[in-house]
Amino acid sequence: MAGATEPRVPNSLVTFLQPFRSSFTAPTWEHVLVLVMGAILVPGRRTVASALRVTGLGQTRHFTNYHRVLNRNAWSTHDLSRRLLVRLVDAFVPDGEPVVIGPDDTIERRWG
Repeated sequence: MAGATEPRVPNSLVTFLQPFRSSFTAPTWEHVLVLVMGAILVPGRRTVASALRVTGLGQTRHFTNYHRVLNRNAWSTHDLSRRLLVRLVDAFVPDGEPVVIGPDDTIERRWG
């Protein structure tokens, strides 16, 4: 994944995030890997800028491409949350045990 100016994302992180790979286009996926790695490594506030700084990309010419991952690129939060839920259930629920999910609609802010 590492280009001439991009940091090397550890294979263990790429493998761990692999179930989410098909939710992104190939170019966006490369940026997602760098941003996740940066978010893990950065102390303090986890912003795109701080994630880029900690990975050595603080002065990259195309930093806006990383910002676009969060504000322009097309990917589905519903698809990603479903994939995350499946991973969590697989990791924490023994085989054959029922899973009861009770959504709490009281946490949603309502106006008026």
